[in-house]
Amino acid sequence: MRTRAVLAVMRAESIKLAARAPAPGVLAVCAATPFLFVWALRIQSSLPEDTLFGRAVRETGLATPLVVLGFAALWAFPVLASSVAGDLFSAEDRDRTWPTLLTRSCGRREVFAGKVIVAAVFACLATFLLAASSIFAGILAFGYSPLVDLSGALLLPAAAVERVALAWTTTLPPTIGFAAIAVLVSVATRSSAAGIGLPVVLGLAMQLALYVDAPEVVRRLLLSSAFDAWHGLLTDQPYYRPLIYSVFVSVAYCAACLAASYALLRRRDISS
Repeated sequence: MRTRAVLAVMRAESIKLAARAPAPGVLAVCAATPFLFVWALRIQSSLPEDTLFGRAVRETGLATPLVVLGFAALWAFPVLASSVAGDLFSAEDRDRTWPTLLTRSCGRREVFAGKVIVAAVFACLATFLLAASSIFAGILAFGYSPLVDLSGALLLPAAAVERVALAWTTTLPPTIGFAAIAVLVSVATRSSAAGIGLPVVLGLAMQLALYVDAPEVVRRLLLSSAFDAWHGLLTDQPYYRPLIYSVFVSVAYCAACLAASYALLRRRDISS
């Protein structure tokens, strides 16, 4: 695999993403949604008390990103992951541009690697933008006050910001895992609608399956369960076993989906 060719694919895909409406639109939604959420909290009397840290959203702005994180784990992260990853490969089938994309200096391995890296980077960028916007919107609306963690201990603002940032960081492995699923669906079906929609449906199905009384090992194998690993970081004595499980499960999903995707792409006849 030639690094220069991979970088060339990444540059070309980044230019195409910037020129298409969906990718910039997703980033704009990530930046604006937390402010709309905060505005809705300020104009209504009720609080999202059925969510973690929901009762504390008006006491400190540092609770806002954790509430947003809880809601995003239900469906937003699969959307962020698949919005680009689910279209990168099927777009070439739709536009019939594979013959012009594959050249002597850029083969299937380089194209595959470049597109996968762009998909992963975009998913991470969208997640980072949503996290930063949530923190900024919460502090702007409700102040920079200490946060009471899940153990009842008081976290000073600086320590709370660090824990919140770490909590959002734990969502990156499963988000990239859903991006890998979207790549597999996109390559297998050659359909952007399937590549974007099926991972979201699968994410919702996994979330529903978490409420089923199943063995713990089965629940841990569901990729959506990895989005709850941050709970262990918001306690007086942080525990990391769920986070370790989530990383291993996410890596397993990525490896399996990307291996299957490349095997399908390598065997496909795309000469016309």
